[in-house]
Amino acid sequence: MENKQYKSGFAALVGRPNVGKSTLMNHLIGQKIAITSNKPQTTRNRIQTVYTGEKGQIVFLDTPGIHKAKNKLGDYMVRVAESTLKDVDVVLWLVEPTTYIGAGERHILEQLRRCKLPVILVINKIDTVKKDAVMEAIEAYRKEMDFAEIVPVSALRSNNTDTLLECIFKYLPYGEPFYDEDTVTDQPQRQIVAEMIREKALRCLEEEIPHGIAVAIEQMKFKEHIVDIDATIICERDSHKGIIIGKQGSMLKKIGSQARKDIEDMLECQVNLQLWVKVKKDWRDSDFLLKNFGYHPSEE
Repeated sequence: MENKQYKSGFAALVGRPNVGKSTLMNHLIGQKIAITSNKPQTTRNRIQTVYTGEKGQIVFLDTPGIHKAKNKLGDYMVRVAESTLKDVDVVLWLVEPTTYIGAGERHILEQLRRCKLPVILVINKIDTVKKDAVMEAIEAYRKEMDFAEIVPVSALRSNNTDTLLECIFKYLPYGEPFYDEDTVTDQPQRQIVAEMIREKALRCLEEEIPHGIAVAIEQMKFKEHIVDIDATIICERDSHKGIIIGKQGSMLKKIGSQARKDIEDMLECQVNLQLWVKVKKDWRDSDFLLKNFGYHPSEE
């Protein structure tokens, strides 16, 4: 009878920017939903994704990295991350395998102590250090808080991610699934498409452009075997516009062709993607423009 008991609940992924939260979530659910790049603050909205297995269903909330905010977009990202902790059954805190616990981690520790939820400490990127360093990191963090579980993983290589899923299920209530078994995310398709384009832009541009770009989907028209997508990359300066377009449009073409592949995989059909670039100065400090690009700064 035991296997008829189905569990379902919510797990939040928290951590400083760039510790691998989105990579881990993509591996756990087996599909690419959250964008990843080697720049911090890639995840801006709370992304809800769904893992469904024989034991039950885990709804993951991938939060923006908790950090000290520098503008309205930053404030919004921190608020989203902190308010997520009120809505879940278990928290996964991702950290890197080091004994140094800096100010960013201490800020998160304060939040976690207050939230009174079981916290699973996930030590990520174990493929980048020796085993002794992982053990030392576990000891350092164990002194800071009484964790429900401590699980070392490599999100990139999917090492130990099955153990992590087992641990999460321990802390979920029994109950019916929240979503159909073929659901992997509650994100609207337009939002995922915008994020995929933004990811490719961040990767192609590397260090050339700061984080101040957004993507707006102007239209998405589904025909029989093809989808026409018109999208605009928004940047903050005229000089950035030139870099994004590149010589004779070469950079924009590169971003477009890389994004198109991912979008075609997701939508399972041919995509005709048209990209434009517009300058909107200081969009990250404008409530109106933030709402326009799908962030809702005034909402708790």
